[in-house]
Amino acid sequence: MDFLTWMDTIQQRTESALEAALPAPDLAPARLHDAMRYAVLGGGKRVRPLLCHAAGAIFDVDSKVLDAPAIAVELIHAYSLVHDDLPCMDDDDLRRGKPSCHVQFDEATALLVGDALQTLAFQTLSTRLAGIAAARQVDMLHLLALASGSRGMAGGQAIDLAAVGQQLTIGELEYMHIHKTGALIRAAVLLGAHCGEAAPDALEHLRHFANRIGLLFQVVDDILDAEASTATLGKTAGKDAAQNKPTYVNILGAREAKTMASKLRQDAHDALAPFGDSARRLHELADFIVERTF
Repeated sequence: MDFLTWMDTIQQRTESALEAALPAPDLAPARLHDAMRYAVLGGGKRVRPLLCHAAGAIFDVDSKVLDAPAIAVELIHAYSLVHDDLPCMDDDDLRRGKPSCHVQFDEATALLVGDALQTLAFQTLSTRLAGIAAARQVDMLHLLALASGSRGMAGGQAIDLAAVGQQLTIGELEYMHIHKTGALIRAAVLLGAHCGEAAPDALEHLRHFANRIGLLFQVVDDILDAEASTATLGKTAGKDAAQNKPTYVNILGAREAKTMASKLRQDAHDALAPFGDSARRLHELADFIVERTF
């Protein structure tokens, strides 16, 4: 199966699994459930589920086993986008080419959507997973919780909000994005590996890969925000500059940011060397992330 066919297959699996996990739109409270489905379904490239499935493929894990951790990470990601768009955060009216959740519904509903999606993620991952030892599943829950909270994504967002208008060093910017963007990407890769009961040394190689990919994803996002159109992005272009946020582009310049992206991509490839061809999908995803821009 070529990469694009594989990617489409996993994206469709993920969409179906998300639709099944989300409450039906006519189930009370219907407005909340309708808004949850609006925020999650029918958009996004599902990069995190793709990474989860690609990591699991190294250890020949059945896709049916990987569906639950893959959508758990995606539900956390979806909740973060809903909250990120709120007026008290980034105040964005557009997400994935359509009105943001708080615009389509209202701010209070959007706040509850994020809360409900977060708890649904842990409900999904705590449901008994066939073929996964109970102790391993508890480790997976701990991993996702750590990646989502103040020592992960939420903490990174807090640092991001505090950094508006500030001059950060590259090291400070990297620290912020290792948490804000990188934590969930790292969790996606490691959850897939945990499903295959990866050995500690394998987890360490994959953790290094995921750290490089997490930063790579953010560098590319910064380039896109500076160079792509709103229509291409599906969200408001140029928002980082307008809000005076520190980015890799405004610290390094576009050319150096692209050079950094190329270096991060090579580092990611190098981290996968011990896995040989079994990591082919992760290699392809590293290239896919970069080639969104250049």
